[in-house]
Amino acid sequence: MFRGLSVYTGNAHPKFAADICRHLEIPLGRAEVTKFANDNIFVKILENAREHDVFVVQSLVAAPSVSDAIMELLIMLDAFKRASAGRITAVMPFYAYGRSDQKDQPRVPITARLLADLIGVAGADRFLAMDLHKRQIQGFFGVPGDELTAQNLLIDHFAGLLAVRPKPTVLVVPDLGYANVGRKVAERLDLPLVLMQKAHRDNTGRSEITGVIGDIDHERAIILDDEIDTGTTVLNTIEMLQRHGVSDIYVACTHATLSGDAAERLCGSGITELVTTDSVPLRPSDAGLTQIHVLPVAPLFAEAIRRVHEGESVGALFDPPGLQLPLQVT
Repeated sequence: MFRGLSVYTGNAHPKFAADICRHLEIPLGRAEVTKFANDNIFVKILENAREHDVFVVQSLVAAPSVSDAIMELLIMLDAFKRASAGRITAVMPFYAYGRSDQKDQPRVPITARLLADLIGVAGADRFLAMDLHKRQIQGFFGVPGDELTAQNLLIDHFAGLLAVRPKPTVLVVPDLGYANVGRKVAERLDLPLVLMQKAHRDNTGRSEITGVIGDIDHERAIILDDEIDTGTTVLNTIEMLQRHGVSDIYVACTHATLSGDAAERLCGSGITELVTTDSVPLRPSDAGLTQIHVLPVAPLFAEAIRRVHEGESVGALFDPPGLQLPLQVT
């Protein structure tokens, strides 16, 4: 039992928070997070939080809406600030608006920065997130924080595959913005790297491949990205690989937001497996798709929370790469 440590959650991904508490062997904090008839959100902390080290777990996902998830988090942070919590950490397994991180068009906002400002103003003293869309987003926050990564879990998963079923394999990154991460993963797996150059023609999320850097003529391909939303970019990449005779295709990402029918389209495209984490809750219909394999990251967040609470290094979790967690992953 950790003295003065409390973990709470909103309604976006309560199972994730419960899994964190199970690994920490503490009860999930009691809080009422509901809506009035006029759609206003109401929060009440149902236990004493004065001087506690409070961690508010909320993935900023569409459950039922991203806006609800954000407002629940902001209101909970304010509630704990007014309840005189000792320190408040916003734990966001998935951070929304990560793609709005720069002015790439005239007269558009930098919403990732706006959201970071709101979280700090609402009362967060720290933040904890995983695989932000761009590392520069860390600098948008006016409060300190830590960014975890699922890269080691994905690398271990595919290292096992390559050991058991060896065949000529290439790692494919469908977005040049993710090239640095892809290069590191390819080096760890000792695989050749292929980069896809894509172009967005409008703001609908549709994209097309305009160039390929590297040799994609292999028997197996692993497509790696940080987030899959509509799946258009990945589907274009799959189609390109299949045209070059690649039949054994794996897709991997940290955050599977999978809007609309993206999961069905991906699993029906001929891929062997879609590997992701539980940072985002899968819809029941998507969870039943046999090609989807979910790697749990709640134990990683639990260990990070323990380290923050006890004043230990969070960065040491990833240095050296592949460091085993002291918490058993079940």
